[in-house]
Amino acid sequence: MAVSGIEHIAISSYDTAALKDWYMDMYGGRVVYDNGKGTYFVQFPDGSMIEFVKAAEDKPADTQKTAGIRHLAFSVSPKAFDEIVAKLKADDRVEEIQDVSENAAGIKTYWYRDVEGNYSHLIYRPEPLA
Repeated sequence: MAVSGIEHIAISSYDTAALKDWYMDMYGGRVVYDNGKGTYFVQFPDGSMIEFVKAAEDKPADTQKTAGIRHLAFSVSPKAFDEIVAKLKADDRVEEIQDVSENAAGIKTYWYRDVEGNYSHLIYRPEPLA
């Protein structure tokens, strides 16, 4: 018996509707579940999902390397990478953590915090990890 993959990851949010809308505007996806009480699932073309749930309390101060789940990484094509980086940089609510970098293997990353301060990054890999 083996796990077939990660179905979803949840983000606790102060305003789930607004954060869900921001993620959909930034990355696309579609709502596949709305319980009418502020919980949403947004699904991407590969079937992966983000669940947005209401936060019960404030998040303690954290850094990029604080213990626990630290970031979401969004896999994109080279064209989408450049387009989304431009959208992220144009959104003054987004905090840039590390500007675009590209290594010798052609892997590109862009690190940022979303509109509620969650760590994320875009990644383009010419060759998937295997």
